[in-house]
Amino acid sequence: MTDLSRNLKYIRMLTRMWPSYIIFWGGAVSIAVAAAILAQGGEYAYLAIHRLIDISPYIPLILAPCGFALCAWLTRQYFPGIQGSGIPQTIAALKIESRNERKNLLSLKIAFSKMLVTLLGLFAGASIGREGPTVQVGSSIMYAIGSRMNVRQRTLEKAMILAGGAAGIAAAFNTPLAGVVFAIEELSRNFEERTSGTVITAIIIAGITSLALMGNYSYFGHTPTALVAPRDWVAVPLCGIIGGLLGGLYSRILLTAAKGIRGKLGYFMRDKPILFSLVCGLIIGIIGILSHNTTYCTGYNEAKTIVEGKGIMPASFGILKMLASIVSYVSGIPGGIFSPSLAVGAGFGANLSQLIPYAPAAATILLGMAAYFAGVVQAPITVFVIVTEMTDNHNMAIPLMAVSLIATATSKLVCREPIYKALSDRFVQQQQKPEPTDLSKEMG
Repeated sequence: MTDLSRNLKYIRMLTRMWPSYIIFWGGAVSIAVAAAILAQGGEYAYLAIHRLIDISPYIPLILAPCGFALCAWLTRQYFPGIQGSGIPQTIAALKIESRNERKNLLSLKIAFSKMLVTLLGLFAGASIGREGPTVQVGSSIMYAIGSRMNVRQRTLEKAMILAGGAAGIAAAFNTPLAGVVFAIEELSRNFEERTSGTVITAIIIAGITSLALMGNYSYFGHTPTALVAPRDWVAVPLCGIIGGLLGGLYSRILLTAAKGIRGKLGYFMRDKPILFSLVCGLIIGIIGILSHNTTYCTGYNEAKTIVEGKGIMPASFGILKMLASIVSYVSGIPGGIFSPSLAVGAGFGANLSQLIPYAPAAATILLGMAAYFAGVVQAPITVFVIVTEMTDNHNMAIPLMAVSLIATATSKLVCREPIYKALSDRFVQQQQKPEPTDLSKEMG
């Protein structure tokens, strides 16, 4: 075969493949657009709630219960599969072999409804994040594209799901490197799949689109703090141990609720889920009042205030935000735990900075944020990369890495199984048992 004939054959092959490439790239762009919609929607929800609070701080006592009940009803009645974070569903979809069962967790309907009900939850004041939902939305979009491209090979299907989830994280946090690490550490165990060109391409395209839509920003701006003196490093083990224990406790509570609580409370949660969600909304309103209206929505604005030191937050913010996040999650409505965990960690970091006043407060806050977050998800590399990219601070790279590792190890003393793995396993079991008898259907 001559060089000319080889080139012509190659050109014909590319010509046949171009439509598929265009569809795939369009999916990556769509993921970034979805992330931008969730980000802007979350900001609008925050502003709307606080405008209502300016009228009366007691409005959330009505808004939150009604909103929670509506979200729970929509989820159970029309959109099963969108409960909770969205990351466990994505991991479960990677494990499930049946395409019919996988479609119960990933589809364009799932993507649309996940965004809709998550935004409704935020407008109701729920302490939930948008990053986990963006992962499920991204994976759903890419899986739908794979079906459209008639992808049948299991390895390629998994690569598409991985690409969508990783692109979702990259676009949500505007942190492309974190998307790669997230795919490696959290979504998959196979190294060849983790480093596939499909995943990297999706992340790059989603990242570029996110930059075009939202600008080149750092999630928490630029934080130039650093640990300078040797004694400042006391903050690393202090934050690592305490943050890890608290993060592990948070995960342990969620997993205990997911497995099902015995007694009257368990019966109430299982058999009267809409009413239970309404009560959870009422508790969210009460916590909001006790926290001086600081625990509603994602916690992004409060965390940024703490990190930048440009405002005063109540000393109880960390514990109250943690309680609000637990109540929001066990209520059964859709919503992630990334943003709330970062906010809780920032609050605890601010508390710990009072114990070591000689260390830079901003550095201790960052360490507390990373430690609690790592304690919750038990994915130290992902946490280290996300916090480093979000704050645009490479001076803290080594301390953040160390505190994430310490927190992860400490967390395992309280909660031995990583939360996303445990919840994803329950989703896999749920697909085999259509009529669940515990809270796994409401959570995730």
